[in-house]
Amino acid sequence: MLQTPTAIPAFQDNYIWALRRDHHCVVVDPGDAAPVEAWLREQGLILTGILITHHHPDHVGGVQALLEHREIPVHGPARETIPGLTHPLNDGDRVKLADLDLELEVLDVPGHTLGHIAYHARQPGWLFCGDTLFAGGCGRLFEGTPEQMHHSLSRLAALPEGTQVFCAHEYTLANLTFAAKVTPEDPDVRTRLNDVKALRDAGRITLPSTIAMERRTNPFLRATEPALRQSCERHFEAPLDTPVDSFAALRRWKDSG
Repeated sequence: MLQTPTAIPAFQDNYIWALRRDHHCVVVDPGDAAPVEAWLREQGLILTGILITHHHPDHVGGVQALLEHREIPVHGPARETIPGLTHPLNDGDRVKLADLDLELEVLDVPGHTLGHIAYHARQPGWLFCGDTLFAGGCGRLFEGTPEQMHHSLSRLAALPEGTQVFCAHEYTLANLTFAAKVTPEDPDVRTRLNDVKALRDAGRITLPSTIAMERRTNPFLRATEPALRQSCERHFEAPLDTPVDSFAALRRWKDSG
């Protein structure tokens, strides 16, 4: 039976997602091999594949060590240099994980990096989005443009509302704190922030989120809303003409701390 993905903590705030059915397992973005190997031993699982969303070291750093004694497929973006890559992927490709009886659609979502991809399993409704979409936020624009990231996030926001969002970092508290600064009167944001604070105080993970929750409370998915635009205009004391302008202003605001 296919089980709900498990988060394997790594570094300070990374999550390496593990997908499993019976004794087989596939991991997403293994930045560090050691916690993966320890978890596999503890669970008695066989690693049968690796999925990569983008090239940053905290997402690919453990790949070569995991391949040292295994011959398994490594799926990742065709437009980036990924260690051990065996299956380069482009937008619209499909990844069939036979051992898990799971099919994933590849979505091109540049912005954080130019070749960043996400994996969407329409059934059972899972999204592995790396550092493009976070719970309550989005990734920094290290390589792409505001236009690219806004388009990528709009694409993810159009997925079915019930889609569970498995992003790669525990940034939710900081992201919701920022969201509450942008729209302090928003009851959905305040409620979610309080819920997230309670989870973190209890030492619990805040993921997965859902597309529905992100549409309601993630400011970076709401750049078309007048309240978000007006808040950014007040902060920067300048007019903003388009949703991309509002998105870019939100990202600058968040980056400024």
